[in-house]
Amino acid sequence: MSINNKINVEQIKLSVENLDLFYGNNHALKKINIQIPANQITAFIGPSGCGKSSLLKCLNRMNDLISNIKITGQITVDNENIYDRKQDVTQLRRKVGMVFQKPNPFPKSIFDNVAYGIRIAGIKDKEKINNIVENSLKRVGLWKEVENRLQDSAMSLSGGQAQRLCIARTIATHPDVILMDEPTSALDPISTQVIEELILELKESYTVVIVTHNMQQAARISDITSFFYLGELVEVNPTNKIFTTPENKLTEKYITGRFG
Repeated sequence: MSINNKINVEQIKLSVENLDLFYGNNHALKKINIQIPANQITAFIGPSGCGKSSLLKCLNRMNDLISNIKITGQITVDNENIYDRKQDVTQLRRKVGMVFQKPNPFPKSIFDNVAYGIRIAGIKDKEKINNIVENSLKRVGLWKEVENRLQDSAMSLSGGQAQRLCIARTIATHPDVILMDEPTSALDPISTQVIEELILELKESYTVVIVTHNMQQAARISDITSFFYLGELVEVNPTNKIFTTPENKLTEKYITGRFG
């Protein structure tokens, strides 16, 4: 029995039901059903091209930006259908933030990177903006490194600092969910450790979904692991079970390195 059958209804933050995704004639995701609990870290693992990132981008409708795409099924966040025609996609993306594989700071100052989403949300009070920026940078452990150069270009930051800045920019708008698409794949081991420690802290306040090719990373930081293969969700279970006693033989072959 998968963990999805054991999650209490009140614990579910996101729910995916019978989701199919087509890029043109390519059937990229096939009848995906998964429930993602609140304040947990859920990892998506699987070989390249198996649909992990495609599903992640469905969760805040980033796939809307791709042409020739067809999505059927249902995704809910807090029991609201995010593909409802009345859904405000901008508001959805404030609620379900995204951190990408490669750090992507805006070509603005460090301060303005974090303040950008706050201002877009309509907050104009300078003191409130200053406080949110400072608190967000403190949450990601970056404040002491940049407090004296907030007006410097964000492009001057190191890779690890830039990724923490992008996370600060995401949490500044107070999302409920943070999606992370291989957030440490472009970073060195020390920066990776810092980001992983930050992700573990974030789950106290946020629901985190992370795509990772690094199975050791999934084992270290996630509570739940979902294994994908050829567009299908093969298995979802507590991370410890996935990596010690997986239910599916295909999962076992993948995590033991026999393919992938």
